[in-house]
Amino acid sequence: MKYLEGKLVQLRAPETDDLEVLYKWENNTDIWQVSNTIAPFSKVVLNKYIETAHQDIYETRQLRFMIDTLDDDTKTVGTIDLFDFDPYHLRAGIGVLIGDEPSRGKGYAQDALKTIVSYSFTVLKLHQLYCHIDPANEASINLFKNMGFRIVGEKQDWIWTRSGWTNEYILQLINPL
Repeated sequence: MKYLEGKLVQLRAPETDDLEVLYKWENNTDIWQVSNTIAPFSKVVLNKYIETAHQDIYETRQLRFMIDTLDDDTKTVGTIDLFDFDPYHLRAGIGVLIGDEPSRGKGYAQDALKTIVSYSFTVLKLHQLYCHIDPANEASINLFKNMGFRIVGEKQDWIWTRSGWTNEYILQLINPL
């Protein structure tokens, strides 16, 4: 297996050609709650991010991959991120986004997650990965649980939403090696 290629997708570094799709996804207010975003991103800021995306995870403490399909009609369908990378404790947070509704439910997120988990444990030698998910986001909970992540805690009234306070699950996957 190639470290950054699954059965359905490949993960790659962001390119300048990704500016428009990142601008669209990062400024979609429907997903701001998931990404803890409270203000829009400008194209200038996103372009600077893309220009520095080549920097080492040990320097920036984060790493973003674009998710491309491997079928004949190759297209970028989302992003998957490692964040809050801690090289001392060998752990990182993980988040995945399939940006457009028509691309969801096709297995891309699961394949991307499987690919980045393998990369994280094999190449980065991480001991664990974790994520934070709203209990109402059943699709994400199932995605991560199907990859072996376990719910290890629940923070009460943790996230303010338009409809009031909501809790947040903490899920964790320990490297079995």
